[in-house]
Amino acid sequence: MEALGPRRLSIDDLASCCDLDRLALGGLWTPLQWRRELEDPDRLCLGLSQGPRQGPRQGEVLEALATGSVIHDELHVSVVAVHPERQRLGLGRRVLEALVWQAHLLGCRRATLEVAEANRAALSLYASLGFRTAGRRRSYYRNGDDALIQWAPLGPGLDAG
Repeated sequence: MEALGPRRLSIDDLASCCDLDRLALGGLWTPLQWRRELEDPDRLCLGLSQGPRQGPRQGEVLEALATGSVIHDELHVSVVAVHPERQRLGLGRRVLEALVWQAHLLGCRRATLEVAEANRAALSLYASLGFRTAGRRRSYYRNGDDALIQWAPLGPGLDAG
């Protein structure tokens, strides 16, 4: 089934965001953190859903999400997650491109994010979107992995996703 186009997530998506976070990221954020993210009007929270599905849990299934904040003329990407059963299908690219495009429309000139140095799939995706490593945060993640700080310019040549 085809994923629906990127859409703005709301507090109605809280349970789905928590579920996807647990499946894709091992529970990076608590439900309270997700609530704050979704309720803050200054945050960009986009998701891709597959829908509708049949069975005990009717409705859309959140397959990918990307969130971030706009600080002056910069997008700070907070989370990018794709359901483990739907990875390698371009969903992460679609939702991140949509997030970056929304930030561009709001006047952002650059985007930044942190990524685990060992996350080769994410590094490849980010590089294909113009992100380059500008620094490192040693032992940034719970497991002791370093985070790479990456930046990308946003501008007229940006793909609208």
